[in-house]
Amino acid sequence: MTAVGINGTVVRPVQAIDAWIGRVVEAVAALLVLAEVVLLFSGVVARYVFHRPIVWSDEMAGSVFLWLGMLGAVVALRRGEHMAFNAMGTRATERTRAMLSALVMACVIATLCMLLKPAVEYVEDEAFAVLPNLGVPASWRVLGIEVGIVLMIVSIAFQAARRDTFLLTLAALAVVALLGGGLWAIGPWLAAIGNINLVVFFVVIVGVAILIGVPIGFAFAMATLSYLAFTTSTPLSVVINRLDQGMSQPLLLAIPMFIFLGLLIEVMGLARTIINFVASLLGSVRGGLYYVLLVAMILVSGISGSKAADMAAIAPGLFPEMRRRGAKEGDLVALLAASAAMADTIPPSIVLITLGSVTGISIASLFTAGHRPWCWPARWRC
Repeated sequence: MTAVGINGTVVRPVQAIDAWIGRVVEAVAALLVLAEVVLLFSGVVARYVFHRPIVWSDEMAGSVFLWLGMLGAVVALRRGEHMAFNAMGTRATERTRAMLSALVMACVIATLCMLLKPAVEYVEDEAFAVLPNLGVPASWRVLGIEVGIVLMIVSIAFQAARRDTFLLTLAALAVVALLGGGLWAIGPWLAAIGNINLVVFFVVIVGVAILIGVPIGFAFAMATLSYLAFTTSTPLSVVINRLDQGMSQPLLLAIPMFIFLGLLIEVMGLARTIINFVASLLGSVRGGLYYVLLVAMILVSGISGSKAADMAAIAPGLFPEMRRRGAKEGDLVALLAASAAMADTIPPSIVLITLGSVTGISIASLFTAGHRPWCWPARWRC
């Protein structure tokens, strides 16, 4: 496979370098997931089985998780898997789609460039701190933020070259820079109107960005950075600090374990065993396979915390037979998505863990609240 570069010129080195970077990032991310699982499992065994906790395991696991989160963002950006609204692009002409794609990439690059300088400064500041248990500079841990931002910028540049939209992306980036300059020029006026300026940044800018297809996370990041830069005197390094603190929450360390458990369920065939058991009970009734899908999602969700893994485990075992019996493709996808959203309340749940870590609510209370609605009949106590 060749890569199409500027003005239709075939640029094989671009394709080769981009593919090499992708393989390295994905390999490192996979190794970090494995290391995270081993660290967490070893820490739990040492603490609760041998009663000799490994004092540095949590600190190391938090550092690995930060690197894993940033490399995961790079992988998701390369694969186009960040959550985004793509309805406008799918209904547009080919030329309009190319322009929208270039504008989206320009917005993402602008956001990352705004984050790069504060990230470098934050890493330099952290170099003076030392992790208490590991005894190494804290900059080693937060360096993952800087590396992730640089890799995302490089990935976007290579993506534009592969799609023969490099010049178009540069033009779109100039437009975004011009709009940013306009916001900077009217910054004093925006600061003078008080909280009304929140409408400009978090309704207008976020709404337009999401509408044209900018990933939702980058849309909010762009609006937040613009608000801080043009209307306040707050240094942008506070955003990097929040990224660091957000990805260093101890509660979030459970997420790799739940994802790993979900993959084990898929690989080992446990989901198919559950499907066969439920099908033996409900498969003969009218619309029985629909009930089987719902019940199987509930049962598997009570084991795995990753709903994406649950769907990947359940759908291949049921969809072929349901299609053979005349089920419509849209109905299958809708039922699977609805059952996965419903199962997010069943502990263990990554969504509940994330909600608890952000709001400070007890995870045990959230798990109890998510478990009680499933008790039957309702008058029974769980």
